[in-house]
Amino acid sequence: MSGQPIIRAFFDEPTNTVSYLVADPATTRAAIIDPVLDYDHSSGEVDTRSVEAMLKAAEDAGYMIEWVLETHAHADHLSGAPFIKAKTGAKIGIGEHIKDVQRIFRPIFNATDLKTDGSDFDRLFRDGERFKIGELDVDVIYTPGHTPADVSYKIDEAVFVGDTLFMPDYGTARADFPGGDAHKLYRSIQRLLALPPETRLFLCHDYRAPGRDTYAWETTVHEEREKNVHVKEGVTEDEFVATRQARDAKLSAPRLLLPSIQVNIRAGKFPPAEANGVRYLTIPVTLKGGAGTCV
Repeated sequence: MSGQPIIRAFFDEPTNTVSYLVADPATTRAAIIDPVLDYDHSSGEVDTRSVEAMLKAAEDAGYMIEWVLETHAHADHLSGAPFIKAKTGAKIGIGEHIKDVQRIFRPIFNATDLKTDGSDFDRLFRDGERFKIGELDVDVIYTPGHTPADVSYKIDEAVFVGDTLFMPDYGTARADFPGGDAHKLYRSIQRLLALPPETRLFLCHDYRAPGRDTYAWETTVHEEREKNVHVKEGVTEDEFVATRQARDAKLSAPRLLLPSIQVNIRAGKFPPAEANGVRYLTIPVTLKGGAGTCV
């Protein structure tokens, strides 16, 4: 019988990302979910202060980190998973459909080194699979739509939903990235909203909806059913898709999309070093408005 986890959130305001330290009180075994590697896009410099803060909190509490769990290949921040693995020996896990995302983006970045079998990760989770953090049971729920590979992790009455849902006053994830699908997103959300109403939902982002002055990242199934501006009770799939697609058409690409994706599909690792010992990120250049050559 699974017990209740101890949950501590860490908010990274530059990327509006929430990472979580989740521990089993019975065994002090723990996992880190969606960790952020600090990255300065202007200079190309990376910093580990965010993951070090999480590791320090775990150390102070006497936790042993067993897992780094990714809900998907993030498009808005680089993953700190490899740093945590190097420091703790934790395994890095993600949904098995990361292979689809790797196949989509390999040609976009001409990433000839990239394997598309998911083997950069230690564990690829299937829908319905169960594993443990100490004595805590973790159930994997496949929730595609934002990307083809999103999963949510259910630990007792807590579910870590990644980008699938936001706070009720903000709505839902975009579905316009390559491989995204608003229809699948709606169905994934309905799967989450079919959980008991008291189920706690822990979100990966918050952008503060208009009229709200504070950041928030925890809600419940009941609150989402009743108040979510995109999928509250009574909204049909066709209505949601029309709203979602209209909204997505007006959104700009995330600032860290290009660096984030090509790192995160490698389980947070950077591309191999060139002959001079330096690692480089690739920025594809396209001509706005159609195909052609940039001169």
